[in-house]
Amino acid sequence: MLIPKEKELSELKVKKILLVICIFFLVNANDVEAKKQSRKNVIKMTQWEEVNNILPRYSKFTVVDLETGMKFRVQRRAGSNHADVQPLTSKDTAIMKEIYNGKWSWKRRAIIVVSDDGKIAASMHGMPHGGGALKNNFPGHFCIHFNGSTTHRTNFMDLSHKLMILKSAGNLEKYIQQTDPYDLVNAYIAGIKQQDSKIVSLISLQELDWSKILPSIENIRISRMEILPPEDIGDELSLTVPVEVNWQINGVGGRNFTGVIKLVRFMPNEQWKVDSVQFLSENGLYPGK
Repeated sequence: MLIPKEKELSELKVKKILLVICIFFLVNANDVEAKKQSRKNVIKMTQWEEVNNILPRYSKFTVVDLETGMKFRVQRRAGSNHADVQPLTSKDTAIMKEIYNGKWSWKRRAIIVVSDDGKIAASMHGMPHGGGALKNNFPGHFCIHFNGSTTHRTNFMDLSHKLMILKSAGNLEKYIQQTDPYDLVNAYIAGIKQQDSKIVSLISLQELDWSKILPSIENIRISRMEILPPEDIGDELSLTVPVEVNWQINGVGGRNFTGVIKLVRFMPNEQWKVDSVQFLSENGLYPGK
């Protein structure tokens, strides 16, 4: 039989043990919840085949523009190789149009799709086309591409959409660092076409104020590019790539360029960089020229 003092000490020990147990479960519960939240915040490059099941036809989800942080709601209506979607309401349409500075455009933009499954890296364009079924002041539908999505007319990913998906997932810089010089040139031209200063800045040898250069370029494409086999490049630190480029300049119209794009690197295992000053100067687009 415990005397009163010993009984008090025993009860105190029990209370301390219970307190430690409570703290243990509370800390672990918070840790589990933090891990769940962390997983939800990861932007995944989910393959299109999986997204096709996660976001079936008539499902609704949120689109977040990576650059501005603006968000709007959409519904998937169709699409077999990518998602054909429509803004849910006129308000959603207005937000989307504001993202595109009040003018519908085929330009690709990096976006995050927020679904019950989490955040998914994606790319959208901003041009209404085809049919539409919702009363949303949006004349048609637009397309959202995911990792592995293809266009209606090809069996491979659109490069501009691919770059935007990589950008959304935070993998763009790694891709550019590891890609070969010819894919790098294509990415550089795609970045100019999409008026995306982040893409061209990562590839350009020089730091330029792209906000003053890109808006004047409505469109650009490579119509021809000569490619050397890898063994002919070897450990070279500079490379000239013969190209034919078609430009569409605001206020000027079409312009063709036949010449070279110069690439350099400082070590054989480092990333190639495009000499933007040389390329833009030869095309009359370098500021001050």
